[in-house]
Formats: sequence, C-alpha cells, structure tokens
Amino acid sequence: QVQLVESGGGLVQPGGSLRLSCAASGFTLDYYAIGWFRQAPGKEREGVSCISSRDGSTYYADSVKGRFTISRDNAKNTVYLQVNSLKPEDTAVYYCARDCFRVLAGISRGYWGQGTQVTVSS
Repeated sequence: QVQLVESGGGLVQPGGSLRLSCAASGFTLDYYAIGWFRQAPGKEREGVSCISSRDGSTYYADSVKGRFTISRDNAKNTVYLQVNSLKPEDTAVYYCARDCFRVLAGISRGYWGQGTQVTVSS
C-alpha cells in the first residue's frame, strides 16, 4: 500500500525557512519521480517541484526558483523540500506526490500524502 506522509510545515515569518519532509512507504522510492505540489485557499493546485528517479533532474515552478530546493534520500525513502526566503504568497497546504512529472503533465493521478500546512505571516 502506497503511503506518503508529509511533515515539517508550520507558521513562519516572511523571509524564514522550513524543511518539509515526505516519508514514503509501500514502494521503493528509487524507481519513482516524486515531488511537491501546493494549494492555497481558493486557488488551484500548483506544481512546486519534482525530482526524477534516474538522474536527479529537477523541475521548479518559476515562483519558487532560487528559493526552494528539492532533494531525495532513497536510503531513507524520503524526499525533502527546503523552502527559504518565504513569502506570504507561499502560504498553502503542501502535498507530496509520487509520479510527479506525470501528474504535472496531466497523464497520471499520482499518489498523494495528506499535506502539511505552511503559513507565512508576521
């Protein structure tokens, strides 16, 4: 059974940082692209970042380039999202998703975690 469990969200001031984690189980992370999406209240879900299984190539949304960094530790079956220089507009529920690039392309539903809330406010 595929499971993804996010953690690391919280309330942070503008300019602050967080490290989001996604612990995967029920499958071997090595073989799958995985990444992060977010959804703010009243807005559509947005693809934030993906990392491939093969060569570690990455995708970042323009809105987060230079501020967010995705990484994966296959030995721990965990993917991370380091989020720096946070802005109020980064406030959203952040979801981990397997098959990330295929989800971005609209050709897969993917597998999803339950999400972790990130709130950026002074």
